[in-house]
Amino acid sequence: MGKLAGGDTFHLADEEVCLSGEQWETKKTPLILKLLAILLIIAAVFAVPPLVLILVTMIAEPFGLDTLGVTSFVISLVLSVSLLANSVLGALLGINLLRRRMRFARHTAEILIAISVVAMICEIMLNGLSLYLLTYLIRLVILIAVGTYIDPTLSEERKVQRALRKMETRDEAAKGVLGRDESGRGYLKLDFCNIFWIFVIGCVVGVIIETLFHLATTHEYMNRAGMLYGPFSPIYGFGAVLMTVALNRFYKKSIILIFLFTALIGGAFEYSVSWFFEFAFGIVAWDYSGTFLSIDGRTDGLFMCFWGLLGCVWIKFLLPSVLKLVNLIPWNLRYSATTVFAALMLLNGGLTLAAFDSWYQRQADSEPTNALEEFCDEFYDDTFMEDRFQTMSIDPSKSTRT
Repeated sequence: MGKLAGGDTFHLADEEVCLSGEQWETKKTPLILKLLAILLIIAAVFAVPPLVLILVTMIAEPFGLDTLGVTSFVISLVLSVSLLANSVLGALLGINLLRRRMRFARHTAEILIAISVVAMICEIMLNGLSLYLLTYLIRLVILIAVGTYIDPTLSEERKVQRALRKMETRDEAAKGVLGRDESGRGYLKLDFCNIFWIFVIGCVVGVIIETLFHLATTHEYMNRAGMLYGPFSPIYGFGAVLMTVALNRFYKKSIILIFLFTALIGGAFEYSVSWFFEFAFGIVAWDYSGTFLSIDGRTDGLFMCFWGLLGCVWIKFLLPSVLKLVNLIPWNLRYSATTVFAALMLLNGGLTLAAFDSWYQRQADSEPTNALEEFCDEFYDDTFMEDRFQTMSIDPSKSTRT
């Protein structure tokens, strides 16, 4: 029995004593993890040799360079390297699981998640949306589940800290500081809940800023949304997440440092998003050609400064307000509400990408090949897309699809 703040007590059986990271390492590996480990190793044995052969052939004799073009060839090369790294690290993950080296397994799973995302992006840029992408999504779900299960910290929470969390969460919510980084190394806890709501708030604020800016400069209203439904601009949502993750530990640093760092992050991110949309769907989302310090028309000096200014305002002034907004969600509903809204946002984002893909297919005079494309053709035709995404233009010849 233990005592919590405010006189509350909790009871734990002897077998529920908190496990340290070292104790977790010596636990018996569950059967399902053993089976997964064996499958990962077997898959690597069969996948690595042909992937190595393909990669060596592509480098020694770039057979696709003439037919694909330089950009498509480079993306194909990155995809091949990502698939090879996935197989090798998958085998390493399997070995770590079998040897019960859970800390190494967790770090390997985290690296695999990042590499899988890169491979999925390359796949979309080369072949658009297809059912094959489900293999990447299934892999990501499995990796996230494995990483969560074997995380020594989370294993502790499943024991003693599960009882503590409810009491502490209630107290923190009452004080309005739920989600603060108690270690002092950063302003916020970078957990899924905080990251998701930062993304949502950034999406909405971005639409408001873009709409007001365009209205002030042109005296005309233009729809600046970036998703099929809702007032959401994902580039600002992801930008807010990037700024928070990158600068969370630097919220007490000088404004100049934050400005310069955020300007570089924002400019690189804006360039990457523009590049992805053009080469994946033939969509030009914006064009800054001819402006001050324009880089391929994808970003420029003015908007990099704009990102830097937004970063300063975000880190120095808006994060406390964001924390207060998130704390308006009742603490006992916080995680369930986050899960529901995250699922809806994911559906909105996936459907938006499908609509972009169908838009591309129509412009390329391709007939729909599945029910999803037929659905998008019926409900998100060219007129709808042009009205919803007024800043975008599409030209299939600009894409790098094979």
